[in-house]
Order: sequence, then C-alpha cells, then structure tokens
Amino acid sequence: MKSHMILTNPLLCFLFLSTFVCSQLDYKYYDYTCPNLTKIVRNGVWSAISNDTRMPASLLRLHFHDCFVNGCDGSVLLDDTSTFTGEKNAFPNRNSARGYEVIDAIKDNVEKACPSTVSCADILTLAAREAIYLTRGPYWPVSLGRRDSLAASQSAANDQIPSPFEPLANITAKFVSKGLDMKDVVVLSGAHTIGFAQCSTFKRRLFDFDGSGNPDPTLDSSLLGSLRSVCPNQNDSDSNLAPLDPVTTNKFDNVYFKNLLNNSGLLESDQALMNDNTTAALVSNYSKYPYLFSKEFAASMVKLTNIGVLTGKDGEIRKNCRVVN
Repeated sequence: MKSHMILTNPLLCFLFLSTFVCSQLDYKYYDYTCPNLTKIVRNGVWSAISNDTRMPASLLRLHFHDCFVNGCDGSVLLDDTSTFTGEKNAFPNRNSARGYEVIDAIKDNVEKACPSTVSCADILTLAAREAIYLTRGPYWPVSLGRRDSLAASQSAANDQIPSPFEPLANITAKFVSKGLDMKDVVVLSGAHTIGFAQCSTFKRRLFDFDGSGNPDPTLDSSLLGSLRSVCPNQNDSDSNLAPLDPVTTNKFDNVYFKNLLNNSGLLESDQALMNDNTTAALVSNYSKYPYLFSKEFAASMVKLTNIGVLTGKDGEIRKNCRVVN
C-alpha cells in the first residue's frame, strides 16, 4: 500500500515522464474487470521459464524493443500485413527476438477469463516484470490501462532501437529521446545480467576489432579464449550463443557490473560503459551495492513502461496480439 501511495504522487508521476500519462494509467485498472490478471500472467511466465531458462531475458528484451519504437503499445507483436511492414523482421529483432508464443499463450488465457478487456501491451509489460521477479530480480508496481497500436513500423525499429555496435553517445541520445537519461542507460544495461547474445553481435571483438586484425584490447584474455571456442572465425558460428553474464547466467543480480570492472563485458556497448567517467562511476557503485542496483533498476523500468503509451480511446484492445482487430 505504501509503494502505491508513493508512486501515485503527482510530483513523482511527473518525474516518471508526465502527469498526463500517470493520470491515464492506474495500478487498479483491471481490479474489477479482470481481477486475476497478474496471477494469469505470472503462471504463464513461470510455465515458459520452466521450459526455457532463456525466456526471462527474452521477454524483457521484447518489452524493451516494444517501448523504444513509438512507445509501449504492443506494436512489436504485430505480424506484417498488406498495409505495413512490422517490427519482427527489423534488424534488431530478426532471428533474435523471442517470446511471441509466450505472450500469445498468456493472451489466450486472459481472453478466456476476461474477453476483450486487457491489451497486449499491458500483458507484455506485466510479463517482463514477472520474468525479472521470477529470476530473483526486483519487483516494481506496474500501472495499467495501455491500449494496443493499430500498426507497426520496421523502419522505426531499425532507427530507434539502440544497437550494441553504436557508440555510447549515440545510445544515450536514443535514451534521451525517449525521456530517459544516462543513468537509465547504465541501469537498464544491467539487464544483461541474464540472457545470451549471438556471436554475430560481438565476434569482431574477438578477431578483427576496428579493422585491426586483432582482438579488442580491452577484452579479458581468458574470456577471449573461451569466446573464440564458442564463436570460431567462420560465418556458420554467427548464431551460436554466449551468456551475457557467464558467472550467474540465470540469476538477476549485479554481477554484470562486476564483470565490466574486470573487462569481461560481452558486448562493445557493455564494456563502453567503462570508458566514460560518469557511467563508469555508476558501474562501480552498482557492483558494490546490489540493493542500490535493484532499487534503481525498478525505478528505470517504471519510466520505461510509461513511454508513449496509448490510453483512453486511442488504439484498441486486440483480441489476437499478432493482428489488428
């Protein structure tokens, strides 16, 4: 009850993007129309994790990619149609975005309990929260009432989603354009404490960094050796997987930041956080204080989940998350 009172304070609503968004969304939005919603979502996520330990990271990434493209509106879930090319085959998502079938299964169960009531955007938002909580990460309050988009945009996904190949300044600029800041860049990068990355996203660090014909000199030598065994210098290894955090791969904790201090960040964009004084100081703090990281990750996720939401009569409540009604 205390956290609900704190987070509905108008001043904090302003800090979490705008009082308008906060006034449109409500923590109790489905209390009467779909009272078992959170339980249905949690059970669906738990079932998915039981079958695939990679799923928590996949659901969080799917939510992040949804919110970064014109807001948290479920657009990432839409299949291509004759009138628009969706986001599923945009470069950041093609052959890597996962979890669509999990959201479909949860949506089916929600529809049985509460027909035409809960948006796919809200289901994805809740699923991401449950995924992190079920991997021993923080729990944050999710305000609800988002509505689903009527279209999706492959070009917007290509332009707006941060890439692991981009400089930190570019990534930060994309965060700022969404109402986030440099601290959010560091905090949300901490999500890489779980999950895997395809070799294609970091292979140049292993063999030909910056066209030098040599590996990235900042990469820990022992990690370099192990990654080369997983990702040999040949095209057919591009889709092989390596853990973003090899120490506690399936546990949401602050070890990711400790890895960065040891030059063991997997992606260029991860290790780049150590090349800026401001971000490096945050990395150091989060590596020392796990509670601080958990608290600030939760706060950054609240900000993320409120980006560009559709409310009121905008958008719709999809019956099938893959297609517009």
